[in-house]
Amino acid sequence: MADHYLCVHGHFYQTPRGDPFQDDALGDESGAEPYRNFYEKVTAECYGPNAELGNFDLISYNLGAHLARWMEKERPETYQRIMAADRKHFEQWGVGNALAQPTHHTILPLCNTRDKVLQIRWGLMSFEHRYGRKAEGLWLPEAAVDLETLQILRDNGVTFTLLAQGQVTGANKGAGPYWVNLPSGDRLAVFIRDDWHSNQLAFHIQNLGGAGRWTRGTLVPLRRDYGRLVLLAVDGETFGYHHPGEQHFLHWLASYEAQAAGFEVTTLARDLRENPPAAEVTVKEYTAWSCAHGLARWSTGCECTAGDTRWKGALRRAYDNLANQVDDAYVGFARKLGADPWPLRENFFRVYLGQITASQLLNDAGLSQATALQAESLLQLLRAQFYRQRMYVSCTFFYEDLDRAEPRYAIANAVRALRLVEAATGQNFTPGFRRDLTQAVSNRTSKTGAEILDEVLAILPGK
Repeated sequence: MADHYLCVHGHFYQTPRGDPFQDDALGDESGAEPYRNFYEKVTAECYGPNAELGNFDLISYNLGAHLARWMEKERPETYQRIMAADRKHFEQWGVGNALAQPTHHTILPLCNTRDKVLQIRWGLMSFEHRYGRKAEGLWLPEAAVDLETLQILRDNGVTFTLLAQGQVTGANKGAGPYWVNLPSGDRLAVFIRDDWHSNQLAFHIQNLGGAGRWTRGTLVPLRRDYGRLVLLAVDGETFGYHHPGEQHFLHWLASYEAQAAGFEVTTLARDLRENPPAAEVTVKEYTAWSCAHGLARWSTGCECTAGDTRWKGALRRAYDNLANQVDDAYVGFARKLGADPWPLRENFFRVYLGQITASQLLNDAGLSQATALQAESLLQLLRAQFYRQRMYVSCTFFYEDLDRAEPRYAIANAVRALRLVEAATGQNFTPGFRRDLTQAVSNRTSKTGAEILDEVLAILPGK
């Protein structure tokens, strides 16, 4: 066996986009030219070229669920190559190289416990549906972490995740893996990303002189005093989309240069099986890999994004108030029918995946005697749950301003949830939501969230 190992992990993700009132149909998107939209652009510049080069065979990776759904339909050759990489790895090593991720890329430590569980279980369902096996590892969105989230991973059969160096103490033996002690007394394995060298790739790859030069000048010296495993973890779109043509850097690094420099290239699940943790780290709760201020980037606003970002806190409060109303409407209706609302909500995702029909879902929940109107109303409330979860997608809060496509998309999903609840129960939560949104103000255009809401409402079908 080798003495030194290298693993590259690619987080391949695009925020959900499209029209939530038309099954997320994608139209033309400004800035994606010469492609119609950003899914087409990113696939052409990154996912497709990396798949063609066989890069997914060489690394650990996770693939966003919404992107995977689009790719399966619109770019099936690229999609099948990505799925095949995991199957090939499993056949060779007995473990796959793909990781799951929560379905809506929500910042989990900012969720209530029930939503944390749901996002993780939906993500695991989606993974098993696509890869035909259970996930060993799971990527936490933005690597945002608290101990409750790690406990939920362990409770649901996940054996490992990965974090950044700045999120732990005690990681003095390279990437590990390490144990994290959980509130239950159990343990979860974590790998620790090399922050500095990962960021070199993520932000400066085009200035590194190619994979060979970087390996000899940067990685080789690490063999003297670094731990057994070096983990480079970056956005997968580093390789081709953010930095055009750099899919070749990844290919040469993982297929030739690392081995020539004395590193054996491995993947996370394989390394965990061959090298169980022998040391522990302590997690710094409520941290992420892309914010130096805890989780403020997605909650109250912080200096990670320019300008007055207090709109983030106001927007989140508006969503929280709406989520509570949507939940109350759903729970009350489901319980009147004699259904347990939370297992039913979880299993509804199987309808979304096409694994069961809506009728099967209701029959399995003991609701076969419900009237046609009751059944349709309950299904509308379940759909509302899906869209109210999507309000919280991380990109809603990631950037510097409210008056952008990402917050607008999240507000559109909120409207979809509002409309479904009103159709099912007659309750109209729009006035309160508009009132709350007046407190969220763009620092660039001075537009309020309420004005964005009204713009979304103005273009809805039937208006």
